[in-house]
Amino acid sequence: MKARPVYPFVAIVGQEKMKLALVLNVIQPGLSGVLIRGEKGTAKSTAVRALADILPDIEVFEDDPFQLAPGEEDDVYREIARILGFPAADENRLPPVVRRKVRVVELPVGATEDRVVGTLDLEHALKKGEKRVEPGLLAAAHRGILYVDEVNLLDDHVVDVLLDSAAMGVNTIEREGISFSHPARFTLVGTMNPEEGELRPQLLDRFGLCVTVEGITSADERVAVMERRTAFDEDPEAFAQRWADESRTLVDRIRTAKELYPQVAVARERLYEIARYCLDVGVDGHRGDIIMLKTAKALAAYGGRTEVLSEDVQTAAELALPHRVRRQPLMEIVDNVQAVRETWR
Repeated sequence: MKARPVYPFVAIVGQEKMKLALVLNVIQPGLSGVLIRGEKGTAKSTAVRALADILPDIEVFEDDPFQLAPGEEDDVYREIARILGFPAADENRLPPVVRRKVRVVELPVGATEDRVVGTLDLEHALKKGEKRVEPGLLAAAHRGILYVDEVNLLDDHVVDVLLDSAAMGVNTIEREGISFSHPARFTLVGTMNPEEGELRPQLLDRFGLCVTVEGITSADERVAVMERRTAFDEDPEAFAQRWADESRTLVDRIRTAKELYPQVAVARERLYEIARYCLDVGVDGHRGDIIMLKTAKALAAYGGRTEVLSEDVQTAAELALPHRVRRQPLMEIVDNVQAVRETWR
């Protein structure tokens, strides 16, 4: 049975800042994900699934629960195969390579730490002297997108584990002195409704980018939302085909930006601009500076340039600093970093 097409990313009306933040995380996964704050019904889930659908297929080993990259992580696969008793363990051979779409792994609000991280069978380890692992959601999300709806309702410890793995690119399962590690590089996307409670500042800071989305206030754009959604529901294939050229253009642009990113240069003057932004709005620590730098480089690459401009720094500030601006108790996360900067200077 043919799968139903996903609503095209390029057909989403408005929400430009949210779409840009998602694209930048694909270009540079080291941005440590994006937190999308806003009311329900603002295309948050649609955008995440749509983005994954247009990303290039990836190669994986057949039936590999850890989604390892053939050619890059062969030795890791062999080690895991030996530990878990895969057929490849006996003959030191690798399984066939297959291609598939990038996955969006959704983490339910009630997920336990074991479900997220994975588990070790301690009894088997003690009796047999061998490790036995049950992979968690972080294994399934490797080289994909981990989507956490209502992230503010998760247990803080689970959120911390997610953010640690997103930043380090490795997940470690530990129990009673026994540990097992595997790659876990993914794009973390968290969504939340601020009316249901905020994340602790320490957890907020771990998200690379933060955007706030609201319902569209333009009557013309709201009509466009209704027309496009109705057309998609009536004939998904025809609607997706209508947007196919624009989707391919975006795919090519993202691919080019990923290749261009390592060549992007940052003048020392731009570094001082970043530092002054962070100092002017009272950013604690240095994570904000580093994320701003990566964001500015990704923006330059997305624009087809090999040099970061002052405009890139300004846009990076609007994406990387809203949740890092020093606030008074009960003060909302800011929407306009530039306005705060001018007020505080």
